[in-house]
Amino acid sequence: FRKKRLRFGRSRIHEWGLFAMEPIAADEMVIEYVGQNIRQVVADMREKRYSQQGIGSSYLFRVDQDTIIDATKCGNLARFINHCCTPNCYAKVITIEAQKKIVIYSKQPIGVNEEITYDYKFPLEETKIPCLCRTDACRGSLN
Repeated sequence: FRKKRLRFGRSRIHEWGLFAMEPIAADEMVIEYVGQNIRQVVADMREKRYSQQGIGSSYLFRVDQDTIIDATKCGNLARFINHCCTPNCYAKVITIEAQKKIVIYSKQPIGVNEEITYDYKFPLEETKIPCLCRTDACRGSLN
């Protein structure tokens, strides 16, 4: 796949976001979510440590029941993609040479300077994380 030209910048959704620097057609690979593959127990420890260190956002993305990608300190631009209740992209786990990877694909055509978004699909929990996407179909929370 040819890598798409993307930039990160200020987002109206939440602080920083990722933006297209070229038109992207529907059903195209946009970017791979890159980081360190860790187990759940390590992710739990890191999440606590990040909070204690004052790191407000952690970039932990579940691949499957056993594996999480931590892009907090060693990730790529994909970690800046914001959640949206009506996203223009989706995340998909693919397997390449027996290794699972998370790839972000476009759901629809994306224009130059349009923000790249996907639905985080967090599990339902009592303590809600407010959603800031402000779309007409906003659910109000990420979980």
